[in-house]
Amino acid sequence: MAEVNPSKPPILVTGGAGYIGSHAVLALEAAGYPVVILDNLVYGHADLIKAHSQAELVVGDTTDRALLDQLFQAHRFGAVMHFAAYIAVGESVTAPAKYYHNNVVGTLTLLEAMLAAEVKRFVFSSTCAIYGPPKTIPIPEDHPQNPISPYANSKLMVEKMLEDFDQAYGLRSVRFRYFNAAGADPLGRLGEDHSPETHLVPLVLLAALGKRPDISIFGEDYETPDGTCLRDYVHVADLAAAHVRGLDYLLAGGASEVFNLGNGNGFSVKQVIETARRITGREIVAKVCDRRAGDPPSLVGGSAKAQKILGWQPQYADLDAIIRHAWQWHQQRHG
Repeated sequence: MAEVNPSKPPILVTGGAGYIGSHAVLALEAAGYPVVILDNLVYGHADLIKAHSQAELVVGDTTDRALLDQLFQAHRFGAVMHFAAYIAVGESVTAPAKYYHNNVVGTLTLLEAMLAAEVKRFVFSSTCAIYGPPKTIPIPEDHPQNPISPYANSKLMVEKMLEDFDQAYGLRSVRFRYFNAAGADPLGRLGEDHSPETHLVPLVLLAALGKRPDISIFGEDYETPDGTCLRDYVHVADLAAAHVRGLDYLLAGGASEVFNLGNGNGFSVKQVIETARRITGREIVAKVCDRRAGDPPSLVGGSAKAQKILGWQPQYADLDAIIRHAWQWHQQRHG
């Protein structure tokens, strides 16, 4: 484990026991930051954090103002890194109240506690879903915002809050709009483990392990090279590295900014399946189904702004590395 640098302020990481949050915790520790995690463990994994991190884990919710006040009184946080959100798009359509309560009310409660404690630097885990169906590819940060799910609406609401809090209170933020997070810690310590699982790469690998009978391809008649949807897969370790750079930028006096995080490359559903077959050496049965409502043919992001301002560059941009690291993790966790 990395040595904590006593000259660096402690960072509060909400949702730090989840998929992307836990990778960010390891990246923060590798950069010398002390970390305190707040996670309600609805989807997080305490065992992984305790095994691989020095961070203090506080089990609780961002809607609990009394707990937040205790945390801010006990620690002189330099910033907050906020991952504590529900993310299942389909569920958000059938249970919007759950998403607005956790993602919006929880964030507002957290921001109010920050202001009371005079902590005014915030790194936010947002999403490319706020753009809605793309009008241009690759999608730039100034693309029109047209979210089509309560999940995406909740993220956009937080972004609007952060703009207003900057103007009114001087709370500076970096907002990261991810494309498709994928992969696992290259050292095999962490990985993706949702229940239920909805993301393509882990679903394909679970099929390779025999934990699922097959993988569904939702439509093969799109206007793409092989007829299946194209998505921009960005390695979770690269996302974590970007969050540390965003934090450093704010601590150095940077103004509020928004950044896309993606590879700038689109990989199709069939490419993901074929790459997984080659890397795993396993048979993976694929079944073509009808298109899903709301699936755009292509979602690819432009990350030139993050590269220019933050000096961020994906280290694992090829699909092979993403799936190889995820396979290493899945064999260990689910094999």
